[in-house]
Amino acid sequence: MATNIVALYDDLSTAQQVVRALRDAGIPSADISLVALDSAGEYGKYFTKTTTKVNDSTADGVDKGAGVGALIGGLGGLLVGLGALAIPGIGPVLAAGPLATAVAAIVGAGVGAAAGGAVGGIIGGLVDLGIPEEQAHYYAEGIRRGGVLVTARTSDADTDRAHDIMDSFNPVNIEDRAAAWRQEGWKGYDVKAKPYTAEQITKERARYVAPVATTKKNVAAGEEARFPVVEETLAVGKRQVKGGEVRVRKYVTETPVEENINLRQEHVSVERRPVDRPATPGMLNDLRDETLEVTETREEAVVQKQARVVEEVVVRKDVENQTQKIRDSVKRTDVEVDRSGATMSVDEYRTNWRDHYQKNFANSGWKYERYEPAYQYGYDLRADKKYSSYDWARLEPEARKTWETRYPEDAWDKAKMAVRYAWESLKDFAN
Repeated sequence: MATNIVALYDDLSTAQQVVRALRDAGIPSADISLVALDSAGEYGKYFTKTTTKVNDSTADGVDKGAGVGALIGGLGGLLVGLGALAIPGIGPVLAAGPLATAVAAIVGAGVGAAAGGAVGGIIGGLVDLGIPEEQAHYYAEGIRRGGVLVTARTSDADTDRAHDIMDSFNPVNIEDRAAAWRQEGWKGYDVKAKPYTAEQITKERARYVAPVATTKKNVAAGEEARFPVVEETLAVGKRQVKGGEVRVRKYVTETPVEENINLRQEHVSVERRPVDRPATPGMLNDLRDETLEVTETREEAVVQKQARVVEEVVVRKDVENQTQKIRDSVKRTDVEVDRSGATMSVDEYRTNWRDHYQKNFANSGWKYERYEPAYQYGYDLRADKKYSSYDWARLEPEARKTWETRYPEDAWDKAKMAVRYAWESLKDFAN
């Protein structure tokens, strides 16, 4: 059975990372949707007015290697039907996937056209995904305030993995966010409300970003400046609690019983019969007093009760073990190094590779030594000038072909995340 997962993020860049991670995990692009507000019109200019495809002449012409053009170009390679919609009460949005198609179908307009009542379509589309109507209004308001909605339709086998991926990018807690809006007087989503301006959206996002303390300090030769890297771990224990009680009681009941038995009884009958015949000499000689006694017998029922064990009731306790999945989030302090004008050695990259392995593959069944060729392969691909203008979507088919030739025993699907990490980390450093 398919499960729909919905999350709201504060910016398009984070949402793009979520979509890419879902695609890397095997979730088809046709099952992923995205809706993002375009109040400044910076997304819509990359689309023609009559097509849902990225306008190549525009996207390529505006520094596609960085900024908005690269962002839209990257999403175009990850999602189906990426295009623009105009939604009353929200404004222009960037939309893709089955949710965007459903919205356009409900209002009778194609993606890329102005959709007059599309907000009802978004709420209706979310309700069709199984989202309660109240929360659907929260998500619509979240989009109006500059949030980016991502949905994923998954099979039972992929649901937990998709949940973990989407949770790992810190989605908005929509209930808490709606409560904060209410404290400021928000009454609920209003289709007649004015769309947020780019300035309002910037202020809205800033409210939920924790301020970052910045301290500049010169480190003299021989001195050290240390940043503690703090990481929470999840400790799951167990305790014994009373789960129930079984009481066994013994008592005696009486039940009437009946049994039929045949009893024999003798009766002596005496009758006189008239006779007229001569007496014999013996009879004459036997003329004396005589008594004849005949005993009558009868049978009577004799009742005996014998107790027999006909059943045993055995009371015992059995132990059943079951595995319960505990979900929570842990925090970790990461240190980001900005090396302006500097270069990193391969050894420094290898340190980053090991950290990436520990976070993502430590429980995969492969040791780091088996993953290191994948990291090195990604590093070499990025250093190859042939691929300097490639994005990952264009690079992957060629990279996979070469990998499967060199390492036929190591599956590409298991190694590609490491290859991509090394390739993109070197790319980001170069940029």
